[in-house]
Formats: sequence, structure tokens, C-alpha cells
Amino acid sequence: MERDPIFTMICFLILVFSHLELSEEVDVLGVEGSISDGETLVSSLETFQLGFFSPGKSRNRYLGIWFKTCPGTVVWVANRNNPIVDGKGVLTVSDSGNLVLLNQTKSVVWSSNMSGTAQNPVAQLLDTGNLVLKDNKSTAGSYLWQSFDYPSDTLLPGMKVGWNLKTGEERYLTSWKSADDPSSGNFTFRLDKNGLPQLVIDTESMKTYRTGPWNGFGFEAIPAYLNFLFKHNVVSNENEIFFSYEVANKEITTRLWLNYTGYLQRLIFTHDSKNWEFLYSAPFDKCGIYGFCGANSICSSRRADACKCLKGFISKSQESKNCVRESSLDCQKGDGFTRLVGVKVPDLLKFQLNESLNLKQCEAECLKNCSCTAYVNMNVSEGRTSCVMWFGDLFDISEVSDMYRNEVVFIRLSASGLGMHHLYCSSFFYFF
Repeated sequence: MERDPIFTMICFLILVFSHLELSEEVDVLGVEGSISDGETLVSSLETFQLGFFSPGKSRNRYLGIWFKTCPGTVVWVANRNNPIVDGKGVLTVSDSGNLVLLNQTKSVVWSSNMSGTAQNPVAQLLDTGNLVLKDNKSTAGSYLWQSFDYPSDTLLPGMKVGWNLKTGEERYLTSWKSADDPSSGNFTFRLDKNGLPQLVIDTESMKTYRTGPWNGFGFEAIPAYLNFLFKHNVVSNENEIFFSYEVANKEITTRLWLNYTGYLQRLIFTHDSKNWEFLYSAPFDKCGIYGFCGANSICSSRRADACKCLKGFISKSQESKNCVRESSLDCQKGDGFTRLVGVKVPDLLKFQLNESLNLKQCEAECLKNCSCTAYVNMNVSEGRTSCVMWFGDLFDISEVSDMYRNEVVFIRLSASGLGMHHLYCSSFFYFF
């Protein structure tokens, strides 16, 4: 029996529009849906993919997000400290609006643990790599929960590292334990908000690397040429203080990765070769290692013996990298300052910050206090400077090249110390 051509056309259109509706929703998971091991959620422009994976040689299963064009590059892991061992994981959206990861026995392995309930909860994987929970009828950009608030080892454009000052919550990267184990490793990458913000890598509460302070334009010891590729941002207000970055060109695919050996690496994906290329890694060399040369010394990678005492200081002993003053400060007889240029400023350990003093006033204020050992008039934003004064030993100073942002540091010496040998610290170039 011949079918009515109109009936056939209607059936065809129903199939077409059903397919279109499904294809628009591949990035969304609702209450009645689920993702089992072997299934994935793909962002609308097919940039990111969410699903189950086993890292390296491991047989454990984890729920993660990765670049769709590079499945081996996982940028976020939900259950990183609680793997699924039976290979039967299922991700669902509960009636209360939480993302819930279940194992074969229906036990909760991981949950978004959101307080409150949502009327029409859906989960969506965005093309930024952000997995969000939202009320389907709420305004765009209004999220009940988002994975960007819970970073793993990777910082993507638009993600934040820093502090919620209202709640005291901190966002930071934590390395994997190994290439085969995404559980929390030994290293963290965070924003140090003590005084002027700076980025640090630490392990067991001990710093292994720091950038140097934010000077309103960028972080010291971060190559200035990166401005052409990325825009670094530090936002500080009564609610939060954080670091984030944006790409200058939407065609750039990049990530900032804290690897399990404790190095922070900037990588760019080359679409032609389908490979990740290293742009830079920190610490770059031995002088980037925090405190490599000890107190009151300066590190230079140009020298075979990288460590050298600052002008007016001598080695404490042959066994120590620390340096001490050749002659004590004497406020009564008059002290002065020697200029140190082309360096990353000392770490902000014992310091004072005054945002109202200019260079001359900063010098005068330092001389008033016999405990003040150095000062700098540092840029903190466009057209605005702050006086930073150090007290006690000066720690983690290193030479940097012209392509890095740096300040002129004024080191306090006694009158007799100023007449001694002169340390000339010139700028030089790293091939980075």
C-alpha cells in the first residue's frame, strides 16, 4: 500500500527536528538523565568533554573533564580522592539539584554537596570547561554550583585562584600525586594575599617558588612579553581577591598546569601538530627555587657560583649560604642606601606597606626606623605607587632580565659600608 507523501514528509520533519533538539542538548544533563561509564557530555562547540577515564596505568575510574581534541589532557577531576574501582560509575542530577556520582552499589562516591534545592535543576558543560549546576529557568550566568570553584591541577582562562573574603574560602591548584594518580599531590599553587599579592608554589606549607609581587601591570619575574598573548588580572575588593587570566586571541588554546613534580607550566595547543607546546615553566632555573641563596644574598644564573652576598654583607660561614652585615647599622652616625636594579624584590616576610608615600618620603620613613633594612617605591596600579619597607633579613632576591618586570630596591648600609666594594647588578637576557 502506498503511503501518503504528506504523511511521509511529516514523519521526516519530526525525525529531523527530534535530532536537532537532541544535538542542542548534548551539553546538558537533567534530573531524568544520567551518564554511565562509556558515555560523555560534550560542550556545545565541542571544546570540552566530560566522562569517565583511567589515568596512565591505573585501572581506577574517575569522572573528569578534558579537551575533546586531546582526550589525554584532563583539566578537572570530580572524585580525585575517591576513585571508582568497579567501573560502573553513573553521574546523575538528584531531585534536590545536586550532581551525584554513584558506584555499582549506588553508594555516593562524590557529590556537588550544594545546600538548598533547585526547582528545575540541570547540569551543563560550558565551552570554557566549566561544569555548572543551574536552575533551567534562571537568568544566564546564574549558577548554583560550578566546577571552576573547585580547581584540580589546571587553571583555564576565566578561572580564579584566590580568596572569598566573605567566607574565607580559598581557590587554589593542587597537583596530582603522580601521572597515574589524580589524588591530591604534594604541591599547591595559590595567591599569597599577605601585603601585595604574589603567586606561590608551596609544599607542606613551605614555599618552593614565588613570582614576586603584583605591581599593577603584572607579576614580577613573569615575562612581560606574555602581555601579547595573555592578560593577567588581579582583582581586589571587599568581597574577594583573586588572580585570573584571559587570552588575547580566541583562537589560542592554553592552560596553566601544576604538574606532579611541582613545576608550573604554561602550555599552548598547536592545532596543526595536535600537540601541547611549553611556553615557559617555573621555577625556570636554580635561581627560581625559593631561597636558593639564603638571606641577604643575590642569585644569578650567569655565575658558576650562583650565590653572592649583597654589597655590605659577607658570608656567615663556609657552610652557610646566608650573609651577614660587615658593619652594623648606626642610626646616630648616619646610614644610607645602595641601589639594586634588575632584581626580583625580596619576599614580603617582615615588611610595612604605605600607599601614601612617594619615593623621597619612603626613604625618609625608612631612615627614621633603625630596623628598616630596605625600601622600594613600587607600582601597584597605573599612576599609583606604594612604599614598601623591609625589616630584618632580605630573602629570595634574584637577578632578572629586561623582559621581566622589576623594581629598584634600595638596600640600607652603614656609612662605612657604603664606601666598600660596589655590587653592580646589570640586566641580562634569558632565552625563555
